[in-house]
Amino acid sequence: MTFWTFIYIAGALQAVLLATTLWRQSANRSANRLLAVWVALSGVDLAVKALYWHLLSPEWFRAYRFVALFPFLYGSLFYLYVRALVNMRGFRPRDVIHLAGFLVMLVLNGYVLVASEARIAALSARWIAGERGIGAWFDGPLFLYSLSYVMAALRLMHGYRRRLREQRADADRLSLRWIDALAACQIAIWSLAIVQALVYLPLFNYGLLFGLVAAWVFVVGWFSLGQPPVQAAPPEPVAQSEREPNAANDAARYADVEARLAQLMSGEAPLYLEPALTIAQVAKRSGYPEYLVSAVINRRLGGSFCDYINRLRVEAARARLADPDESRTILDIAYACGFTSKSTFNAAFKRQVGDTPSSYRKQCADAAPVG
Repeated sequence: MTFWTFIYIAGALQAVLLATTLWRQSANRSANRLLAVWVALSGVDLAVKALYWHLLSPEWFRAYRFVALFPFLYGSLFYLYVRALVNMRGFRPRDVIHLAGFLVMLVLNGYVLVASEARIAALSARWIAGERGIGAWFDGPLFLYSLSYVMAALRLMHGYRRRLREQRADADRLSLRWIDALAACQIAIWSLAIVQALVYLPLFNYGLLFGLVAAWVFVVGWFSLGQPPVQAAPPEPVAQSEREPNAANDAARYADVEARLAQLMSGEAPLYLEPALTIAQVAKRSGYPEYLVSAVINRRLGGSFCDYINRLRVEAARARLADPDESRTILDIAYACGFTSKSTFNAAFKRQVGDTPSSYRKQCADAAPVG
């Protein structure tokens, strides 16, 4: 256990530094303070495990069993963190309900925390002898409870991204992709824990499991310290009953709205060239209500607002890339066509054209007549 003890100590020290930094960050303050608590608990978890596994002393077993309950907090803290990012809602007193799993298990495992020294020594000896699981009554609820919170957080993110794509042309740049990495790390850790609980495999042991937890702390640091300020989640579309009194006749205006959009997106200075374009800006320029513009884009032009704008931008970029007299770089062309990031442009171009921008430009250059 010497190797893993070193890894755990390194992870614990990193967690202390990271939690301190996150707590003091001004961007996304309420979310980052939840993340700081989450990271700090992980650091305490790793430190206690390192000390107990290194010393194998019964005196540390009580603390070891206490931090063994912390995983009941990790899934719910991830959910609260994501919710704070997309809804700008920090921790509130009623959110204690999300700590219920930990509190219930704290009560059920309270006998260990108040056990006599002889009882603690016996439990520690059984653990050292190889009986390292608490039991199926503990593992089953842990996996279901924690993974359900991870799934709930991802569902929250999915809704956020969907609404963002309906309202902003630069949605991909603002879609919190680091959340996917954090969720993937958690799912990998929980999957390993499930395998370890069901079947014994030499490599899939507790050492590796919490080694991944230590690695996760570094992943959190890598992604979270460079996170940009996050905008609040766009509101849900207005229900039909809450719209204008003549909403039932809106379909009759679809053709006029579509024609107006075509006018705005053509000519010498098409509107889609503006970076970070929002549907609110387009609606204002069109003279039609935002909900009506959104309905026309979704029902008659196909896809979300982000899809619609990026299709126009890709076609503009495609024409420039095919022009043999165009000397600008691919990235300059992407920016000139309204894209705000290289990755978003490359993904949109590949999805629409079926080829990368560089390969498409090369094919066009090779096919151009020599003269």
